[in-house]
Amino acid sequence: MTQNIRRQQPLRDLKVAITGGTSGLGLALVQQFAEAGAAVAFVARDAARLARVAASLPGTHGFPGDVAEKADIYPLAIAIAGALGGLDVLINNASDLGPVPLALLADTECEDLERALATNLVGPFRLTKALLGALAASAREGRGGIVVNISSDAAVTPYPGWGAYGASKAALHHLSRIWQLELVEAGIHVLSHDPGDMDTPLHALAVPDADPALLKSPDDSARELIAAIAAVLPHSLVSSAR
Repeated sequence: MTQNIRRQQPLRDLKVAITGGTSGLGLALVQQFAEAGAAVAFVARDAARLARVAASLPGTHGFPGDVAEKADIYPLAIAIAGALGGLDVLINNASDLGPVPLALLADTECEDLERALATNLVGPFRLTKALLGALAASAREGRGGIVVNISSDAAVTPYPGWGAYGASKAALHHLSRIWQLELVEAGIHVLSHDPGDMDTPLHALAVPDADPALLKSPDDSARELIAAIAAVLPHSLVSSAR
């Protein structure tokens, strides 16, 4: 068995849910988990794009929804757990910049700040809470029980113009750290992961004149994140791949 197969084997049949799964990092994660044999459910707002991605990756499950909308959360949670027969890994990846073009806080509309908080903080909180039962069951069965919240260096470094995004990601980062402490007895791991500056549509919206050659590819960032997830998978899963 090659080293590459050993590395991917723990992902086979893993039950993974990803929000923001039709673009950028989310799409790369959906593709790489599916290629590794995981069962994947993904969420996005654009139903047409969602259907195209699902059709291109047989065996994946795409669900239209907006994590910023309270009314969408429980239907999404039920659909995800039902399609996968449980849940081992939840990746809260969907993000909102706030005002576009980026604006100083004094020039940011309250509604733009509210939207960033709803997508980047409250949505992940609600979806994680709705799926805690499935994640705890996964942890008890020795399969996983992992939540990954996609953060940013803007969560810890203040950048002018990035106020709505940075504040929401800072709150998500700290929420992740608290939940990691609170859920440890249930065997659930909560990771806050900064994937770095990537060549994605979201980054292009924020910095239109950025040189793509200086940015990470979503594929590389996805591989790094999957390695971080594999590192906290139960020992029994990793051992069985050797």
